[in-house]
Formats: sequence, structure tokens, C-alpha cells
Amino acid sequence: MQQKVLLITPPFTQLNTPYPATAYLKGFLNTIHIDSAQADLGIEVILRLFSRRGLKELFAQIPDLKIKDLSANSARIYKIRKDYIDTIAPVISFLQFKNPTLAYNICDEDFLPQASRFHQLEELDWAFGTMGIQDKARHLATLYLEDLSDFIQEAVDPNFGFSRYAERLGRSASTFDPLYEALQQQPSFIDSLIFELLEPKLKGITTVCISVPFPGNLFGALRAGQYLKQNYPHITVTMGGGYPNTELRSLKDARLFEFVDYITLDDGERPLENLLQFLKEEISIESLKRTFYQKNGKVCYSIGKDLDVPFSRVGTPDYTGLPLQDYLSVIEIVNPMHRLWSDGRWNKLTMAHGCYWKKCSFCDVSLNYIQHYEPVTAQLICDRVEELIDQTGQTGFHFVDEAAPPALMRELAIEILRRNLKITWWTNIRFEQRFTLDLCRLLKASGCIAVSGGLEVASDRLLKLMQKGVTVEQVAKVAHNFTESGIMVHAYLMYGFPTQNDQETIDSLEMVRQLFEHNVLQSGFWHLFAMTAHSPIGLNPSKFGVERVGPDFGGFADNDLIHEDPTGAEHEWYSEGLKKALFNYMHGLCFEFDLQEWFDFEIPETTVPNDFIFNAISSNSTEKISSNSKLIWLGNQPEIKLSGSNKGTLIIENKTATLQIRFKKEFESLLIWLFEKLQEHKALSWSEFNEKLESGQYPSLNKLQSSNVWSELRHMGLLFV
Repeated sequence: MQQKVLLITPPFTQLNTPYPATAYLKGFLNTIHIDSAQADLGIEVILRLFSRRGLKELFAQIPDLKIKDLSANSARIYKIRKDYIDTIAPVISFLQFKNPTLAYNICDEDFLPQASRFHQLEELDWAFGTMGIQDKARHLATLYLEDLSDFIQEAVDPNFGFSRYAERLGRSASTFDPLYEALQQQPSFIDSLIFELLEPKLKGITTVCISVPFPGNLFGALRAGQYLKQNYPHITVTMGGGYPNTELRSLKDARLFEFVDYITLDDGERPLENLLQFLKEEISIESLKRTFYQKNGKVCYSIGKDLDVPFSRVGTPDYTGLPLQDYLSVIEIVNPMHRLWSDGRWNKLTMAHGCYWKKCSFCDVSLNYIQHYEPVTAQLICDRVEELIDQTGQTGFHFVDEAAPPALMRELAIEILRRNLKITWWTNIRFEQRFTLDLCRLLKASGCIAVSGGLEVASDRLLKLMQKGVTVEQVAKVAHNFTESGIMVHAYLMYGFPTQNDQETIDSLEMVRQLFEHNVLQSGFWHLFAMTAHSPIGLNPSKFGVERVGPDFGGFADNDLIHEDPTGAEHEWYSEGLKKALFNYMHGLCFEFDLQEWFDFEIPETTVPNDFIFNAISSNSTEKISSNSKLIWLGNQPEIKLSGSNKGTLIIENKTATLQIRFKKEFESLLIWLFEKLQEHKALSWSEFNEKLESGQYPSLNKLQSSNVWSELRHMGLLFV
């Protein structure tokens, strides 16, 4: 029988765009000529549930005896269920950008039924008051869906969530017992929808690969596996993805294999290829690559000897079969970067496998997906970009790198400009000194709209302990360079790092306050430090002054660790105050408030000077030019005219105006040569440029750099990167 693979993402990940794992694997399977299909059961279940038919069936699940036990909010939703049933189809169509004129109706208060989620509108009116009608309508439609989600959780299925399903069962599940017990219960209404949507996809399928990126996908994955094992025992079921990669590396509980046949770790290409070869009896079971399986009631693991597929040869992600036009673009909360995650369709690509830094002490740097760094060329990335544009019709790209390398970002931006690609993109970075203002301007010109990066704890002592390789001053300068270039900056913020004391927590908040006050950051998010088994801290907690106190390993997941910090602050106390302060700072409010205002307990006075960030971003840094630097011109080709015996004029037509720059005749031949080299966004190496200047044919570098024409050209888009 010919092999055919079905790749599925179980409920639930994102509403606005498919999680890319199955598209990555399908792209690889194309390169080895394996027939495959893919499905995002998350969006399919959502669309099936939030339909006229789906809501009718949902409300029919509520027995008369249970109605009287509902909360007042859920009882209200049930009583006006006809209003939800009548409005659901047009609202979903609107969130799919298929029905834009409905925005006017949605913004009228008498169109959408309203429950408790709408109570926050008065508090958020100031935040949304300046929004366009389309955005405001999408936010209201999001609240409407969240009201229904609250109802489902209370009345039908407590495990439901738009971006997670039974997450509490998968998170920190050191023992399989709670999951196993839940899987023995009768399938829920949501489970039945999973089965209904999975069933028609199975014709001719020999292997089902379930990708589980998060704890909130695990239960849905196992329910799907359970259905397959009970009804299609001839189909091989394998599971991989981010959750197994981090949580199941020490797996001992064989009960998991009642739901799947194989579990693969790390990069899925070679393990899947070897598994398919094994199923065709072409290789032995010992040749499986990083694969768990069951034998005689015990969990076995084959590490394999084959090398991984080089990142340059994994193929272009293939989104064929996914309902790209049916995803929902929602606006959940007023956070600029979170909006990018939940609003609009993004093609996912990776510039480089792994992390080029791989030193941060809180990060899982011992795992393959971070430890093994392998970049590809800018040309190959752009080839993949063009393939995806042709395939999906979408020009938005999210590069999902651990930390995109600055040198590769430079080459990518130059290649995007050279090919005249009009794309919109964003990615994750480290706040490297190499992100100069010129490099940021180049990235902006290529279509970069946002970056996110880890500031973590705004304390130089703790940043050193983390081995971040940055200082607060450096982060401020780099983030300022991005902001000055028109690129939004989001900072990941951490509190509760080992040995962090009360003073450092408050000083960190003061740094964050100043960063937002001076518009160095536009977005941020606080999270409490969590110790993981595969990080340097988890592997050697005593080195960082903390003690691991649990959990006891129960044969299943082994990642999230419980620790005690004898010298640190009571970190949980600060959670609400930090988040409340950040919410206001992101909206340009309350910078004048004393930090004590955010906390209902006594805090220390900050020791950070109130002009620290201002001084950091105001200090002049000398332009660093290395032998690897390149010159690039962002504008159109100038026209050079002589206007007298000793004068000339550069005439530059840009998108908004005609600009003229006067120059001395002694610079004429140099400018002609320079712009011939730089036409059509070609890059000129600094070594070639410097060699030309040192030849004696042209004015010296010092004379050039002190000239008005040079200053004007640098301002208008002649960049050193």
C-alpha cells in the first residue's frame, strides 16, 4: 500500500494564522516525494462550533436541570441564545475580512448580544476611542466570542479555551495519571467535534503525525490519537512538536502508547523519514531517529545514527490544504505586539535554526532546537519568501527565530531590496550593539515593522548572571535605534530571577518606566521566572543560589521545576503592581506616579537616576566601520548636474518630494562612481570604497566625511551597515 501521511495540529493554537509545524513538515515531505495532507483541527473546530448549527447544538447540550445552576452571566447568555445564533455567522465572516461593512452594525450597541466581557468597555473606552471603526468592531466581536467562551467553560466543557484545550492537564504533568483519568471519561461536546472533523480526512491515510506545540494542545492530541487507535488501528499514529521536545525527554509511562504508537523528539524531518522507512520495512527499529516506542509493555528509545537533514534542505513550508482565508483576525487586548500575534495572517519562516548566542542561563540551551545553530543564505530565504507569496497570496512574514542574527538580517534586507520584494515582516532579536541606527534604517526599508527581544530584568547584575551579554544602557540604545527608524519594539520582561531582591525589582520597574516615557519601548510583557529542567539553572541550581524542591518525577513530563530562592524577594507579591504599571505606561499614562502607587505594601525607593535612560539614548556613539561593513543607498538613482565651474547638484526624486544637494566639483567623479556601484540597491563593500579613496584619485575620507554633501547623503539614505 502506498504511504500517505496526514499532518494535524490539534486544538487549539491561534485563531488568526496556522501554527507552522505541519507546513514545515509537509514542505520537507515534498522534497522526498512522500504524499501528504495537513489539517488545523483547531480552526476547524472553532468554525464548526461558532456557526449557526454549532451554537444550536451547543445550547442543546444544556439540560433543563442544569440551567438553574448557571451563574447569572451564563444564564443571561442562555436566555438570549437566539440573538447569538442569529448573529454568529455574520460576525465570523466579518472577522475573516469577508464582510467589512458589518463593522457599522457591530459598533451600534443594539447589534451584538452583550454579557460580562462588555463590562470592561467603560474602562477601555479611552484606549479604543481613537481606533478606526474596523478595529473597534473587531474588538467588540472578540468580546462577543469571549462571552460565548465563558459560557462554554461553565456550562459545557471546562477545558475549552480559544488558544488552549485542557491546558491545566498538560502543564507541569510530572505524572500521566490526571490525563489518563480524563481520557477514560466520555468524550465531551468539543471532543465529538474533533472526531467529526477528523473522520473524513482519513481515507487512504497510512500514518497520522500529530504536532503538539504547547500544553494546551496535548489533551486534544491524545483524544485524536485515542479515536484513531479505537477506530483505525491500521493507521500508525506518531506525535512530535514543542511539547514532547521539552517535556517528554525522560518518558517512562507506557500508558501513553495506548494513544500513540511513536513519539519523536527535536527536528522532525529525519525522525519522520526514518519512521516511514521503518514502516515500509526498509530499516530496523534500532535505526529510528530520536524516537520513543513501546516494546513488551516498556518504553524504549532509539537515538539513531543518521545525521539530521541540513536546514538548507528541509524545503519551503507548504500551506496547501489549510483554510488560509478562514482564520479569524481578532483584537483581544490593547498591546501593540500582542496584536501582531492575534491580528492578520502571517507566513512563518526561519532565518536560522537554533540560537547563535545560546548562553542565557534561564533558557533551554541544552536542547537541539536552540543548541544546534545553522543559518541559511539570504538568497535561499528570499527564494522561500517568493514561493510562499505565490502559494498563499500573503506578503506578511513572521520569522520565528530564537534570535535572528544581525549579520544575516542585514543580508536578507539587502536581498529583499535588490529583488524589489514588497513584504511586511517582524522577528525576535537580541539587543545586540550591531543593531546600529543605519542597520535599523535598512531593516525598515526592507519591510521590517517590529522586533521583540528579551530585556528580562533591567539590572546589570542580573543580566550578567543571566549571561545575556547586554547591559541596560545597551538595550536602551539599540531599542532607540529601532524606534528612531520606525520599527516597533517589544520587550520581554522578567521578575523573580534567582537572587533578585526587592530593590532590584523596583529599580527594574523604574528602568521600564523611563524606557516607555522616552518612547524607547512601545510594548512589553512581564512574566514570572520559571526554572526548567534543560536550562543551565535547572541543571545546576546551586550555582545560581536556588534549590530545586520538586516536583517528583512520575514517569511523564519533566520540564517545569519548583524551586526555592532563599535570598530573593517574595516575587509573587509584585505581580499585580508590575503588570498594572506596564499597562498604563504602554498607553503613555502615569509616568509621573510614584512607583509606590502600584503596590499595596511598602516598597523601597528606586536607586535609578531619573535621567538614566535619557542619558543612555542621548550619548553620541562613534560610527564604527569595519572591513565587513557595506554601503547601500536606499533612494532612487540621483541625477548629477554641474551648475558652474566649481559647483554641482545632486537631484534626488523620492516618494514625497524632489531633493537637491549642492556639492563641490572635486566630488563629482567620486559621486558618479559611487552611485554607479550602488544603483538598484547593490551593496558596496567598505574595503572597495576605502581602497578607491586611498588611490589618490578622489578626496580623502576625512575631507569627504566633513563635507555637506556627505552629511546630506547620510541623512537621506546612504547607509553603513
